[in-house]
Amino acid sequence: MTKTLTILAVLAVFPAGVALADDDCFVPMANWQPRASVVRLADENGWTVRRIKIDDGCYEIDGRDAEGRAIEVTVHPATLQVIEMEYEDDEQEDEHRLRDRIGRDHD
Repeated sequence: MTKTLTILAVLAVFPAGVALADDDCFVPMANWQPRASVVRLADENGWTVRRIKIDDGCYEIDGRDAEGRAIEVTVHPATLQVIEMEYEDDEQEDEHRLRDRIGRDHD
């Protein structure tokens, strides 16, 4: 009986763990949309792009939304579906600017 309850408890928790791991994009590069399509997606949404990078296999857009707020948008590389959109606060924005400035000074 205890063994059965333990197995059921593990199975009940398993889907939640899988859902948390879905932030990553596991798509072969051959199936990715081109970077130009990501830029077009940003333009269609009124976003100003500062940088597009790849993070955990997903496209990540750093920029500003139509209201001028700093944003970080995670986009699925094959479907261009927005997976996550975060608004960055001023402290994070200052940190990005400082990091960019330090990077330019060392180049």
